[in-house]
This record gives sequence, C-alpha cells and structure tokens, in this order.
Amino acid sequence: MGNSGIKQHIQNAEKTGVCQLCNMGLTELPEELQRLAKNLRTLDLSSNKLAALPPSMGKFTVLKSLTANNNRLASLPEDIFALKKLDTLSLSRNRLTTIPPSISRLAALKTLTLSGNGIKQFPLEISALRHLDVLDLSSNAITEIPSGCGGVQAIEINLNQNQISTISESIADCPRLKVLRLEENCLQLMAVPSKILTNSNVSLLALDGNLFEMKNFQELEGYETYMERYTAAKKKMF
Repeated sequence: MGNSGIKQHIQNAEKTGVCQLCNMGLTELPEELQRLAKNLRTLDLSSNKLAALPPSMGKFTVLKSLTANNNRLASLPEDIFALKKLDTLSLSRNRLTTIPPSISRLAALKTLTLSGNGIKQFPLEISALRHLDVLDLSSNAITEIPSGCGGVQAIEINLNQNQISTISESIADCPRLKVLRLEENCLQLMAVPSKILTNSNVSLLALDGNLFEMKNFQELEGYETYMERYTAAKKKMF
C-alpha cells in the first residue's frame, strides 16, 4: 500500500482513535502519525520492518493498546514507558533480548505479550505492575524462574518453549496466579517445587514436553491437592 493508503488510514484514525498500519513495509513511523498524538487509543504496527520505535511515542498520551508484532525491534525507547494509560503491549516475534527495568512504570498494563523474542532472563521488574493479568514470554531463551518472583500479579504466565530447568518455589507465592504454562522446557521432575502443588493458587500447571513422563508428575507430593483446585476451576468454567 502506498503513501496515499497510509494517509487514508491516518485520516480515518483521527475520527476513530484506532490506527492499523500492518503489512505496509514500514521502516519508520510516518510523520503524519504525530497528528494523532492526543487522541489515538489503539495502534497496530504489526508485520512491518521497524527496527526501532521513535522517542516521540511518548507523546501518545491516551494510547491504551500498542501492537508491533513481527518487526525487527531490538530495543525500546525509554519514552514509551511514559504511556500511563497503556493497558496492552504486544511485541511478539521481534529481536528483543532484554526487558528494560522501566517497564515497571507502565502502571495500567494488563496484558504483556513478548513471545518469540530472544529474552534470556525472567523480568522481575514486572512485579511492580499491579494490574497485570496476562504475561506471555513463550518461545524465548529463559533458563530459570528466579527467586523474588512471588510479587508478580499476573493471573496467567506463559513460559512455554523456553529453556527453563530451574524454578524458584517463590513462584507459588504469586497472589493471583491461576495458570502457569511451562510446556516444552528443560525441566526434570525434581525441579517442580511441591509448593506449587500444595500451597499456591495455581489451578492449571501445564508441563507437557519436559524431561519426564507426565504419569510420574502424578506421584509428586501435593498432586491430589493441586487436582482439587484444577477440578474446582473446571467446574466454574461450565
């Protein structure tokens, strides 16, 4: 789509507050987008060739949802963390290897999706996000869930397809955590803390594709306690 098509999208977004600039071959944000800084609520930049987001992103003060999946982002500008109303940030399939500590400033964030990057460490800074519901870190290069993670507020954490071999039992202390996905990692059975089963709120612990047979998982201490939570959660769904 040519420049005229981009301008049409931006003109429409002036009325709707929603702008989708997907699959347009963009290597940088169009200058015309700045006109929307005061009224844009939703911006989708997926499937372009963006290597960076500009510092001017910090001027989009009412932005609630930012999606830039399938680009070439290797870092994030500090200014983006000034977006006080942002509740959804999705940056899947980029080239991120770290998450800046400043992520803790996104106080309204509810959904953080960072799957398919090269992130190597679980970001403890997200513990400051008091409204976070969903954290997706699947398909990265994380090797452990570290101690100190018990303050994470997420209801669901997806860590499928990483390289995790170590789990701190402090993950059991997460006050709202109901769903923990750890499929296709490098876990031995002994690496699964019994506290997750005996003394947590986790009602779905997904462990398929690790270095043990799932039938042996059923022999762990606390498995029956965990299954009571699992069954009760299933009943609530129907």
